[in-house]
Amino acid sequence: MRFANLGALHLLWLVVALAVFYFWSFKKRKATMERFAQKNLITDLTPLLDNRKKRVKIILTVLAVFLIVFSFSRPQWGFHWQEVKRKGLDIIIAVDTSKSMLAEDVKPNRLERAKLAIKDFTRHLKGDRVGLIAFAGEAFLQCPLTVDYGGFLLSVNSLNVNLIPRGGTSISQAIKEAIRSYEGGLKKYKVLILITDGENTAGADPFKAAEKAKEKGVKVFCIGIGTPEGELITLTDDMGNKTFLKDSQGNVVKTRLDETTLQKVALTTGGSYVRSGATRFGLDLIYEEKLSKMEKREFESKLAKQFEERFQIPLTLAFLLLLGELFISERRKA
Repeated sequence: MRFANLGALHLLWLVVALAVFYFWSFKKRKATMERFAQKNLITDLTPLLDNRKKRVKIILTVLAVFLIVFSFSRPQWGFHWQEVKRKGLDIIIAVDTSKSMLAEDVKPNRLERAKLAIKDFTRHLKGDRVGLIAFAGEAFLQCPLTVDYGGFLLSVNSLNVNLIPRGGTSISQAIKEAIRSYEGGLKKYKVLILITDGENTAGADPFKAAEKAKEKGVKVFCIGIGTPEGELITLTDDMGNKTFLKDSQGNVVKTRLDETTLQKVALTTGGSYVRSGATRFGLDLIYEEKLSKMEKREFESKLAKQFEERFQIPLTLAFLLLLGELFISERRKA
């Protein structure tokens, strides 16, 4: 026997409390009656009251409550084999880890906000394989496609702006790395989600990479993070002191959201573009309106044990006990 809801067994304390309450009330009632009459006279004064039947009613009630709690724990025994099929998409999330992602036009900053959104997004996944790419001037597969969401989230937590040695932002490198990660698969069920401010400051033409992605059956969805007005890039040293990032000429660097590039990349592959907002990041919107409606791939089919639910048995017995308790009278037979 096994229990599908072990937490319900904590309710057994209610059964113990009910039994103690009945015992206490029975004793208190007896003590109260003995205050008004001697023990040997109580039976004569209450000739129609049958204490033995009253005890039986209490026992039946306590047993019925015990069986109800027992049924809540969902006891199971016996099983049958059932074929289980897992369907889903191959989703790679590419996150910009260049220093521009330290801009604080999105709180606490662009990169940390993206990491929080990815963690929330993972809760929607049911059978989908998910992978992670970190990119700046180059791209690196941080986590291969997997259904181990716990391991995937560990990779998300490790994202930082020092992960990629080469600076700048190369959207084309992120797309090429995703295509390489998908190599050998079918020309559908492939999704790449780019999270970046869209400033392509390094690497090849992102639109050519998008055309290549389209040929390989990869749909690219872009999330633009930041503001078109731009924001200064804040750097924090080991002592906690904050300074602004400057270029080689000593000028303060300002990073802006390039929506035009991201929109064109997404539309080239048949995906879509979403601008991240203060109240809604956009990942959940992409999943609800696009990914959840896409055709799912069947990854595997296997036999799994399906245990038989037996909660009906104790629940039926509890009902019969309560029904029987109603038909037991506390009065003695004439």
